[in-house]
Amino acid sequence: MRFSMIFEAQLADPTAEHERRVLHDCVEQAVLAEQVGFDRVWAVEHHSLRWYAHMSAPEIFLTYVAARTSRIRLGHGVVCLPFNFNHPARVAERAAMLDVLSGGRLDLGAGRGATRQETTLCGVDPARTYAELDESLRVIASAWREDELEWHGDLLDIPPHPILPRPVQTPHPPLFLACSKRDTLKLAADYGVGALVLGFAGPEQVAGMRRVYDEAIAARTGERQVSTVVNDHFAALCPTIVLDDRAEAIRVGTRGQRFFAQSIAHWYGSAPPPDEAVRPGADETAEIRRAAEQQVAYLHEARIPVGPHTTATFNAEHAYGSAEDAVAYVERLAAAGADEVMCLIQMGTVPQEACLETIRQWGDKIIPRFR
Repeated sequence: MRFSMIFEAQLADPTAEHERRVLHDCVEQAVLAEQVGFDRVWAVEHHSLRWYAHMSAPEIFLTYVAARTSRIRLGHGVVCLPFNFNHPARVAERAAMLDVLSGGRLDLGAGRGATRQETTLCGVDPARTYAELDESLRVIASAWREDELEWHGDLLDIPPHPILPRPVQTPHPPLFLACSKRDTLKLAADYGVGALVLGFAGPEQVAGMRRVYDEAIAARTGERQVSTVVNDHFAALCPTIVLDDRAEAIRVGTRGQRFFAQSIAHWYGSAPPPDEAVRPGADETAEIRRAAEQQVAYLHEARIPVGPHTTATFNAEHAYGSAEDAVAYVERLAAAGADEVMCLIQMGTVPQEACLETIRQWGDKIIPRFR
């Protein structure tokens, strides 16, 4: 079992001053993650999604983290591969540079960047995103395997060029795909790349997704593989807040998840921006969950595409509470077939001290139980 953390750089108060503080807070969390025994940190790529994700340049964030660490792996989770977001030759160059400077610690995940807010910013044609992602992955793998990149595909025509620098890992850093539904799990298996299950699914749903992935691996012929090497690694998201005060951890975690849910409903649908006006009182957690139920009702009524990043967002039964609660939850994820637990700790309303304490608790009390 491997353990990682994933960063969205969320913030409930999106002022420039708070934004700067949150980005530095994320670096502090990543450095602590290495110190306490995490294996990897992932950084997303999103554009123009206020509140939800201010991580618009993950390669720069990860390079800064690389300079502050020596062991922990650095994951693009994920790079948006439609051409107007990132030309594949440029992705290959930038990622290889990070692999060199970090001493061979890079992992590269691929995704589409599917919100209208993002595609309209960069002039991406939503109808071409799957085709462009497919070709980009193949171009990147080819650029890293060969001395010169020469590509003549359906969408791109590239005469011979050296792609510099060369990555440290041979033939190239491990490749992954963001998977939020069954079709993308099957695609990852056909491609021969790892699956990053980034939704808020519970262990039962994760087990079902693992079966889909394994069945597709068993059935693949190799014709659609994007490279000569295969990576059948299955990573599952694990929202978590762990504190000595169990009730407080549940309150902080479910509130952060509610913020996450409202942000998704806003940018992936047309709901209002996140609203942090939760009525105070002894039953605040119940109030948060009622608000979450209203959000999922909206998503269903608006016919937002069904996937773990939508419907399962509102399952609050994650690794919130004590260290023993988190151990029990990880045991369920392990039984479901997860090779890696991706801890989501930095959510928009979670204070920095709760993030740091959660990381310490995982390092001291949870990760050692699975070594």
